[in-house]
Amino acid sequence: MGAGRLYAAVAVGSFRRYATYRVATAAGVFTNTVFGLILVYTYLALWDERPDLGGYDQAQAVTYVWLGQALFAALALQGGGFEVELMERIRTGEIAVDLYRPADLQLWWLASDLGRMLFQLAGRGVIPFVFGALFFPMALPGDFGTWAAFLVALLLAAVVSFGIRYLAALSVFWLMDARGVMQALMVTGIFCSGMTLPLNAFPDALGDVVQALPWAAQLQVPADVLMGETAPLGAFAFQAAWAVALLAAGRLLQSAATRRVVVQGG
Repeated sequence: MGAGRLYAAVAVGSFRRYATYRVATAAGVFTNTVFGLILVYTYLALWDERPDLGGYDQAQAVTYVWLGQALFAALALQGGGFEVELMERIRTGEIAVDLYRPADLQLWWLASDLGRMLFQLAGRGVIPFVFGALFFPMALPGDFGTWAAFLVALLLAAVVSFGIRYLAALSVFWLMDARGVMQALMVTGIFCSGMTLPLNAFPDALGDVVQALPWAAQLQVPADVLMGETAPLGAFAFQAAWAVALLAAGRLLQSAATRRVVVQGG
């Protein structure tokens, strides 16, 4: 089997694996829809007081909410994707088996995470987004080109998300405990991605800083591409730069880790 077919098979297998969790998926759809409603009415009240907050009007703010709910699980904005399993495999020493596979460790987990992302987007993300579009005014594009640009931004966002979580997972080679890492992923993911409030609504220097960090590539940038608030090519360049930097950092950390595989618990 060629390398491309191998990683495609890994992605398909991951998609099928998550598709078996039907009850959890249904619960996730319900939860995302409820939280979307809570955030929408919170945003509407906030935008009543500040009509141009972050340069968005109310329809754009509502669109941002429902897009966030659609991408929350797909991009694992607070963690909870492949990295949970990878951290456990590092902690128990099972990672040694993975390193003997005739496949690249980083590409293997990237393919697995892309399969998970596609299922979470289709199974858990689409329904809340459609619900929002049916019952609230949203600023959605009417042309195919903008939707196509959004899909490219979404793919790049998925790679950036993977890069962040891959680095976090590999840190367990040295930290030996995943709990603190998972907490850090959750806090930075929720705050720095703009899940609670659009990053362009953050004040002054704080806004400049968070919009320059890689988490901005996950939600803020795709949202702005979808709503025509940023030039697609500039958005792609920002996301691709972070994707390359994170994957390269992951490659370096992976090389360092494989030179000193730590097997715990015997």
